Amino acid sequence: FGFLFEQGGVHLARTMMFHELATLLDDPNGPPKSRAELVEEVDAQNALGKKSVQSRKLTVRHLSKLYAFESSCTLYRSLSFLWAREEEGRQLLSFLVAYARDAILQATTGWVLDLGEDEPAAKQQLEAFVDNLCPGRFSTATLESTTRNLLGTWTQSGHLVGHSRKKRQRVKPTPASVAMALLMGTLRGGRGELLFETEYMKLLDCSVSQGMELAETASRKGWINTRR
Repeated sequence: FGFLFEQGGVHLARTMMFHELATLLDDPNGPPKSRAELVEEVDAQNALGKKSVQSRKLTVRHLSKLYAFESSCTLYRSLSFLWAREEEGRQLLSFLVAYARDAILQATTGWVLDLGEDEPAAKQQLEAFVDNLCPGRFSTATLESTTRNLLGTWTQSGHLVGHSRKKRQRVKPTPASVAMALLMGTLRGGRGELLFETEYMKLLDCSVSQGMELAETASRKGWINTRR
């Protein structure tokens, strides 16, 4: 289906790279692009404007790790389907897939979601949190860059706002992002109303009642089938 459970993750080197992904998926009417097509765009055509061949190759590798880029992968195929049908939810859609495939990002969920609205997200506190996950594993430089990448991703997703001083804000779930979260919960074995209480729905700052309303909207649009 596309879930990964490996240690580490892309966030040791990059953010979730939403802007790069958006550049590559900018054809809303086309079928899901294959990895070969995306490699051609990034590597041969330099669609992302990278300065070196090595940078292009690393970018493709990291994006592939986060989003799979294989039409046989349920998460990537669903991301492409919903991406083409709703612009407003694209950041959360991308975030959900990146979350499902990056262990370090998953590990910081509680730290971010437990912040009160408008509460500062202090870089030093997140550094300490990440360091405590695997004491002594990261060098000072790696710890700093990983923390910076994590904060960047949580900002791209909309959970944090601000530049040098970030703070927590609630994200706005959409029909497409709820549809994706319900799909992910189903693939992990969830059923019935419990699907509205999975870790994926919690990432959307979405109450059960709001989730049901948005699921019904997605159902009316023909993206999912839902009955109550």
